[in-house]
Amino acid sequence: MPAMPPPIADERAGLKEYVAAQQYAFHAIAFGLTDEQARSAPSVSALSIGGLIKHVTNCQRGWMERVAAAPELTESDKRPMTDQAADYQDEFVMGEDETLAGILAEFDKQNAETLRLIEAADLGAAVPIPQHVPWFPKDVAAWSVRWVIFHMIEELARHAGQGDIVRETIDGATLYELLAGLEGWPETDWLKPWKPAEAS
Repeated sequence: MPAMPPPIADERAGLKEYVAAQQYAFHAIAFGLTDEQARSAPSVSALSIGGLIKHVTNCQRGWMERVAAAPELTESDKRPMTDQAADYQDEFVMGEDETLAGILAEFDKQNAETLRLIEAADLGAAVPIPQHVPWFPKDVAAWSVRWVIFHMIEELARHAGQGDIVRETIDGATLYELLAGLEGWPETDWLKPWKPAEAS
């Protein structure tokens, strides 16, 4: 996949391509990492690459459940906030029993479902706002599916940027050299594809 979305012909194609580009960034951020590296939190933040990928998988799942249920609330949005918060705690942590390959497989499965819904959903359909979530607005009854997809781009991009910093802290690798290594771009004077360090 190229480093930037392709030219787009219409709104739906644009939404899909920009979501897909942000999804793909996580494959570059994770490229070449061991499970131990993916689990590590080497920066001042508690975030890890594996934990971030788990979070964006679950984040997409929750929002796409809302899109699929529109104009009704999802069953999960009817749950008390205390129950939802308990699930949220584990979302940013890659457990000792989890592997990067397993986390990426779940991520890709959700990515495909997200893109399927972007292609199929009515972009103008109302997505009701759960009023008991403290960070959601209380003076708006619903978002549109269109708003939700824009929000997905925002969420994915924000967390991919956090992942860029975590990855650079792990081994100094940055996004374009990771993309070049992942996709086998030719080496140039200004861009060298990332390769794992030689064992000494």
